[in-house]
Amino acid sequence: MIRFKKRTRVVVAMSGGVDSSVAAALLKRKGYDVIGISMKLWPKEDCGFHRLTSCCSLESISDARLVSEKLRIPFYVLDLHEDFKREVIDYFTKEYLDGRTPNPCILCNEKIKFGILLKKAKELGAEFIATGHYAKVGFDRRAKRYILEEGKDKRKDQSYALFSLTQDQLSKTLLPLGALTKDSVRKFAKRNGLPVHSKIDSQEICFVQSDYAEYLKKEFKDKIKPGPIVDQKGDLLGMHKGTPFYTIGQRGGLGIAHSHALYVTHIDKEKNTLIVGPKEARYRKRILVSGLNWMIIPEAKRFNADVKIRSQHKKASGELRVLNGSLEILFEKAQESPAPGQAAVFYKRGKLLGGGWISNTVE
Repeated sequence: MIRFKKRTRVVVAMSGGVDSSVAAALLKRKGYDVIGISMKLWPKEDCGFHRLTSCCSLESISDARLVSEKLRIPFYVLDLHEDFKREVIDYFTKEYLDGRTPNPCILCNEKIKFGILLKKAKELGAEFIATGHYAKVGFDRRAKRYILEEGKDKRKDQSYALFSLTQDQLSKTLLPLGALTKDSVRKFAKRNGLPVHSKIDSQEICFVQSDYAEYLKKEFKDKIKPGPIVDQKGDLLGMHKGTPFYTIGQRGGLGIAHSHALYVTHIDKEKNTLIVGPKEARYRKRILVSGLNWMIIPEAKRFNADVKIRSQHKKASGELRVLNGSLEILFEKAQESPAPGQAAVFYKRGKLLGGGWISNTVE
């Protein structure tokens, strides 16, 4: 009797965009047993209201289904709207209400895509989960740990948004686009007849219809109160509409007439106060980071690395000082508007060492 080797099964998180579609196509071409799954992140009554550029709209799910039919792979829709509300939306709103700047994409990756969806994938007999992220999963033999590396396309690199993944999650993750560029992905999609080859990229915050201020105003109008705007000396300059409507480094929307441009430099949640200052007041030389997740555990208490403080931020050199459960970063050059609540992610020669959440900044 001839025995055939069972193919390795992988679940691909399909958003209906070109990236996840090509990821599924590449894995099938390599011989994997591919299953496509789209996540429905909204209650049934809300699904028709999300914009076309959202990765979780009805149109996107329909596109993912069309691609799956083209690839001849099984396709399912998983209703995770309650989990998404609990893990991502509630976090997003609480951070803004607490005067911080959230990064919901990181939490969605950690809790939803590589958390709940990975668990569902295991129930389907899959050994791996795959996405269309531009990053690479590797294994550091010396450290004996799974790591992330930057994607080949530095313009599209998404390793920053994956910094919080655990070793177990990384060990079961495939990222087929890590060695590709966005241009080559679109060309592959067109050459192979994928109907989404020219589709525009999805927006980052998929659950905000116009802007986050309108979303917060609608959902939490009773919790948001106006308050004072003061300068660096504490002198009153005007009134704000509610601290959740402002972020560190913001210039527009302050409603203040002044001789020079003013920017938000601090948000004092306890006093319901915005502190503003000139352009140079936005820069910080030192930040504190908590909630650390290390890919490669540091051997020294002090070491140098490159640091990103936003997804589109150009990496900046700095000295990392390991404290008890937290980290202090002293940049070589002061950085513009690091915001509490955003992630700080550390790199060395293209490898992601680890990351955490900015808890405080120091002039």
